[in-house]
Amino acid sequence: MIRLTGIERTFVVGDEEVRALRGVSLTIEHGEYLSIMGPSGSGKSTLLNVIGLLDRPNAGIYELDGRDVTGLRDDQLARVRSEKMGFVFQFFHLVPRLTAEQNIELPMVLAGIDPAERRKRLDRLLAEYGLQDRGRHRPDQLSGGQCQRVAIARAMSMSPSVILADEPTGNLDRRTGQEVMAVLERLHHDGGTVVLVTHDPEIGSRAHRTLRMIDGEIVSDEKSKMGSE
Repeated sequence: MIRLTGIERTFVVGDEEVRALRGVSLTIEHGEYLSIMGPSGSGKSTLLNVIGLLDRPNAGIYELDGRDVTGLRDDQLARVRSEKMGFVFQFFHLVPRLTAEQNIELPMVLAGIDPAERRKRLDRLLAEYGLQDRGRHRPDQLSGGQCQRVAIARAMSMSPSVILADEPTGNLDRRTGQEVMAVLERLHHDGGTVVLVTHDPEIGSRAHRTLRMIDGEIVSDEKSKMGSE
């Protein structure tokens, strides 16, 4: 379970102080499918980065599975991220010089997973995401949908309990975006917690629960009538 209490995040841009998050309190239960929506600059990506331990709040408390992680050292945060979180981004964030296989394998290499176990997981992920014949291709040799499937496979390589997706369909055509959403929703149906940032009302409404943000604050938190069962 994720519990945020009174989270503040402030940035200094030039001479101006920007309050990206203003006293945000939020609880996300295991297995939820949650979308975060709002206009540009509303704080939704900042909130996702705080949830994913990619960014530290200036104030407030973050509890993850009953543990206060707010004050952890950078190396401790990195370990928790590796064990608990998987990330999917709009622009894939694949390493251009690495093949699809190497990109998927990278988190396991960084975590010191045994090579035989890495190979076992890699073969399973390539098959699961339909990438068996694309494993030795670099990102510039793959379609957008294939790149996003590689990114999702990489996110799943450490078997995280939480998947955080920031505009995962924003760089894809409609059909390919629907295919990527089907993959993410399968992860939810398999028991994973999925937190999705999107500008697209149709994509957002597929979640079971939708937060709406304006100026760094959550202004609504409701169950989605169109959320998938």
